Amino acid sequence: MAILIKNIKELLQVRENGITKVSGSEMAHLPVLKDAWLLTKDNVIAGYGTMDTCPEDADNEVIDATDKTVLPAWCDSHTHIVYAGNREQEFVDRINGLSYEEIANRGGGILNSAKRLNETTEDDLYEQSKARLEEVMQLGTGAVEIKSGYGLTVEGELKMLRVIKRLKQEYPIAIKATFLGAHAFPTQYKENHTGYIDLIVNEMLPAIAKENLADYIDAFCETGYFSVEETERIMEAGKQYGLKAKIHVNQFTAIDGIAACVKHNALSVDHLEIVTDEDIEALKNSDTMPVALPTCSFFISIPYTPARKMLNAGLPLALATDFNPGTTPSGNMNLVVATACIKMKMTPEEAINAGTINGAYAMGLTETHGSITIGKQANLIITQPLTSYYQLPYAFGSNLIENVIISGRKI
Repeated sequence: MAILIKNIKELLQVRENGITKVSGSEMAHLPVLKDAWLLTKDNVIAGYGTMDTCPEDADNEVIDATDKTVLPAWCDSHTHIVYAGNREQEFVDRINGLSYEEIANRGGGILNSAKRLNETTEDDLYEQSKARLEEVMQLGTGAVEIKSGYGLTVEGELKMLRVIKRLKQEYPIAIKATFLGAHAFPTQYKENHTGYIDLIVNEMLPAIAKENLADYIDAFCETGYFSVEETERIMEAGKQYGLKAKIHVNQFTAIDGIAACVKHNALSVDHLEIVTDEDIEALKNSDTMPVALPTCSFFISIPYTPARKMLNAGLPLALATDFNPGTTPSGNMNLVVATACIKMKMTPEEAINAGTINGAYAMGLTETHGSITIGKQANLIITQPLTSYYQLPYAFGSNLIENVIISGRKI
């Protein structure tokens, strides 16, 4: 199947092969081709150019994109899409003045989601999760990472990862699975951290590896959750099974977790609402991608990742949703990009780079996703008529997407 998109007002993120991420001042540059065409064949990008070189329409489905923008589908490198129920009551509790930590200490938060998940059948969990996945695809996401972490038992974690595997098999979107058994300490292990980490290392990981259920490993490295030393043990254990680390870190406090993640060659460090000068130095010249989650900051009223400081220091940055039931019940990458511009003072060019090519890097998909490059997956957003692509973050409350193509097919 071939699709020819003609008369594109602005074709964004046009790059040659070999560019895996953009950093620092490079993030302010977004390659744009005006008055363009793009051809997909089967499931990949087969060609593009300006309209004076446009191929014939024969044997192609033709889409007229007059006055419209085309860009790569979003690459959302941090989500918790597989969960049971919701945490609406905690939303009201926060309005009434309770903090994230206070809610967790009352049995809410992650432990609340874990209780619900372990009471939910695998089939029911799949049905709930696929509805969320379909929603984010319609909002323009073409690649997504999904974490476990609401099981906190051997069977609960396996249940989540099996659902993620089933979603991979049933949908055309690229999905990466991350094992997050180290999301919180279950109540019975609250005073026995070593016992729970032993369970992760000696029982969960071998069972996950046996079924080939995970691509990455994660831990919530934070005061009151997993210490730096505990996180390092988990990263080391993951390496034994070929699972590279993607770590939650610096959401509420800075405890030198970023330096530890860089030392262990983590693929990404995510949240980063609190970032010190030492953290920035640790990230310089590393292969670890910092990932900001601005709609989490928006929803629970915590600081935003200091994007300007990080970019001025020459670092790369990716953006992701953190879609989860407690702190970010939204998988809308369009809102993430807009929030990054509005609250983190990223330019539209920087935010789009962060949500496409750098997002692909943060889940190991740079060879196939994140840019308009011949041979990459035909994952595309076609907008409604726009004055310019600046309208995408500017009109933050409007859905400006007209069509989404994933793996060469309109969805």
